[in-house]
Amino acid sequence: MRVTFLGSGTSTGVPMIGCSCEVCRSADPRDRRLRPSILAEWPGASVLVDTSTDLRAQALERGVARVDAVLYTHGHADHVLGLDELRTFNWRQRAAVPVYGSEQTLGELSRTFWYAFEEVQVGGGKPAVERRPISGPFDLLGRRVVPVPVLHGRLPILGYRIGGLAYLTDASAIPDTSYALLRDLDALVLAAPRERPHPTHMHLARAIEESRLIGPRRTLITHIGHELSHARVSARLPDGVELAYDGLVLELDGPGEVSG
Repeated sequence: MRVTFLGSGTSTGVPMIGCSCEVCRSADPRDRRLRPSILAEWPGASVLVDTSTDLRAQALERGVARVDAVLYTHGHADHVLGLDELRTFNWRQRAAVPVYGSEQTLGELSRTFWYAFEEVQVGGGKPAVERRPISGPFDLLGRRVVPVPVLHGRLPILGYRIGGLAYLTDASAIPDTSYALLRDLDALVLAAPRERPHPTHMHLARAIEESRLIGPRRTLITHIGHELSHARVSARLPDGVELAYDGLVLELDGPGEVSG
C-alpha cells in the first residue's frame, strides 16, 4: 500500500495568513503545509482520508486522477470543505463516490453540503456521493478498514486502520478500548499542532508518549502548526518519531488484504 500525505498542516495551513513568524517565512518546503489529508492506494483502489479545504491544489500537485472512496474522520471544515471537488472525479469516473463516516459526521456533511443531497438547479454541477455510515470494521476494495474511535476534545471522532497503517488525526485522547486496535503497526500517524498543551489536540510531547505506549515501528506527526519548524524539531525527536510533510510517501507491505 502506498500512502501519500497530501497535507500535513493545521486548519489554517502554513504559512498562516498575515503571519511573519520564522516558520511562515521559511524557505524549507517541508514548512509549507496544506490542510490535513492522506491518499491511500493499493491495486484497484485510490482512497482519500478526508477532503481537505485544499483538495484541488493537492490533487493537482500530487497527480491524483482518481478517487474511489473517501473515509471521513469528522465534520470540521478543514477535513470536509473539499467535498465539492469530488465533482471532477464524478465526471472523470462517471460514477458517484462512496463516502464513509459515522452517522454524526455524515449528518454534518448533509447539512454543510445540503445542495448535494436535495433537488436543486444543477448549474455547473454538484458532487455525487453515496453516504455509507459505518459502525465497525468493513471491507473496502480488497482491504479491511478498521475505524478507531478517538476523542477530539469532547467530540468523538474516528481514526482509521488499514493494514499496518493507523491514521489518527485530530485526536486529543485515545480511549482504552481503542488501544487493542493499534497493535503491531508499521506506521502510526498522530496529530500534534504545537509543543504547548492544546485543548482539543495532543501536543508534541503527548503524541510522543502515545507513540511509546502503542509501539509502532514508525510514528509520523501531522496536523502541524506554524510554531513547529520541521528542521529544528526533527533534530531532537526520538528515534522512530518524525514530522510528516506534504508529499511524503510511505510504502507499506503489511497485512490488510481481505480473505475469501
